[in-house]
Amino acid sequence: MITIKTDAEIACMRESGRLTKNVLDLIGREIRIGMTTKDLDRLACEYIRSCGAEPSFLGYSGYPASICASIDSMVVHGIPSDNEVIKDGQIVSVDVGVVYNGWQGDAARTFMVGNVSEEKRKLVKVTEECFFKAIENLRDGTPLGDIGYHVQSHAESNGFSVVRALVGHGIGREMHEDPSVPNYGRKGTGIRLKKGMAIAIEPMINAGVYQVDFLSDGWGVVTRDRKPSAHYENTVVITDSGVEILTL
Repeated sequence: MITIKTDAEIACMRESGRLTKNVLDLIGREIRIGMTTKDLDRLACEYIRSCGAEPSFLGYSGYPASICASIDSMVVHGIPSDNEVIKDGQIVSVDVGVVYNGWQGDAARTFMVGNVSEEKRKLVKVTEECFFKAIENLRDGTPLGDIGYHVQSHAESNGFSVVRALVGHGIGREMHEDPSVPNYGRKGTGIRLKKGMAIAIEPMINAGVYQVDFLSDGWGVVTRDRKPSAHYENTVVITDSGVEILTL
């Protein structure tokens, strides 16, 4: 069921969104060669709890960490580890969720570490651009399919592919709510967005093929051809004239 948020509820979500953004800003300042992905996880968890909030991901369906940290060909849901050291030239996608006073925020960024190849730089840039292309004309009454159409068009026009096995989602008191928000599709299709709907839009873009493999740990998702992937996500609320980005 799709829920429409009141002004008071959106105000609560602004706070969880602000904290989510702050976590990613902190990681962006601190991430460097030689750190482990578990170092990033500890950093995020300590900050979130210092703000009187809780990490949404920790314990979610048994997930064992506060963030997802996915390097190079790992699309999403990489489990942080003390054995996974960040190396020069890698891209690291960090996805984080924060619950504050019962309301969720969810966002992701892909960080470039050290001397990153031109292909990876372009991939990260285009993935971020896909998000902003998707929200350019969103407003009350826009068909949901327009989001995926714009993401897919921009990604493919730059020689990249769009992951189809994973999608964005509604968000509110629960981290995952209706509706599902694909990053591919046809313009003018799907339900009409309504003022007060909160959704997480999250392009997941691959340098090679769009197909992915699910790892035996039950979480990690990697590109089938093991080429790099990037992820960019924000929580947004639909307004009369556009969207409000709660995690930016």
